[in-house]
Amino acid sequence: MKKSLIILSTLLLMFSCDIAKQLGGAYNLSQCKYDYNSIDNIEIAGVKLGKSKSLSIANIATLSTILGGGSLQNIPFTMVLNLDVLNPNEKAAYLNGLDYEIELNNMEFARGQLDVPLRIEPGKTETLPLSIGLDLKNLMNRYSKEKVSTEMSRFLGISPGETKVSVKLWPKVLIGDIPITAPTYIPVTFVFGGSN
Repeated sequence: MKKSLIILSTLLLMFSCDIAKQLGGAYNLSQCKYDYNSIDNIEIAGVKLGKSKSLSIANIATLSTILGGGSLQNIPFTMVLNLDVLNPNEKAAYLNGLDYEIELNNMEFARGQLDVPLRIEPGKTETLPLSIGLDLKNLMNRYSKEKVSTEMSRFLGISPGETKVSVKLWPKVLIGDIPITAPTYIPVTFVFGGSN
């Protein structure tokens, strides 16, 4: 009986130490500085565009036609939003995954999750890649074709105007093998897009 109690107490202590360590890493993550890095692997309706800074005139014309909506039943859109995360803390910042939500000028744009651990050593910067995939036609049905076309054109730098990008990050910690999402999010905001 005593042996079982000692083993149980030891296991409980190990789990609580691990949880405390993960919570500390998640807290340090909330104290990090987040900045826009880049957008890669842009693809819209099967047209591969690459990086947002390297759109050709032909790609811009194709994009403008696609964003017009036309008779397409769906308009698949994918990209990777890369954020730089600088850890100013004296201890490592880390997470086991996260959920995220992205808004463009207060328009809910995409939700997703990252199930890959991320660790940022003190004083270091790492890139946090957020993969985004959605159907722009669904967004057009929810808001309007004009609003979505305008926001996407600005976001991709096709038309003038800025886009306020708001990202909400909910870190996850593991309790045993079960991921638990933080109840509050880490806000990240930056302005992007627009050609003058």
